[in-house]
Amino acid sequence: MPTPSMEDYIEQIYILIEDKGYARVSDIAEALSVHPSSVTKMVQKLDKDQYLVYEKYRGLVLTAKGQKTGKRLVYRHELLEQLLKIIGVKDENIYQDVEGIEHHLSWDAIDRIGDLVQYFEEDENRLETLREIQRKNEDNEA
Repeated sequence: MPTPSMEDYIEQIYILIEDKGYARVSDIAEALSVHPSSVTKMVQKLDKDQYLVYEKYRGLVLTAKGQKTGKRLVYRHELLEQLLKIIGVKDENIYQDVEGIEHHLSWDAIDRIGDLVQYFEEDENRLETLREIQRKNEDNEA
């Protein structure tokens, strides 16, 4: 079971490989705003735990385990972003809010959130009803 920090690295490596076809230590460091030496230490740990294969000066590739984990972590992040949009969280707050909560939810909770997001997205009337409730609450607060 990866730690929250390991999850952040796996997720970012997965995204970089999907977007660019590769993930270098410098790319990971820039994306996570950490020092390259921190990335190297974590990549070595992820290699030891079989999430990726790392060869010094040659780069890294995700193993099947790493790809599966990375895909699931990206799904979790995107799902939480969808939920926060649905419930009316301001766009400028969504990324930080997701970063703050994603590691604190069980996969059972993520699955239930997926059900809830699906419920709202499969019927526009449900979303519109929610928006009306939100507008009424905002009017009452003003």
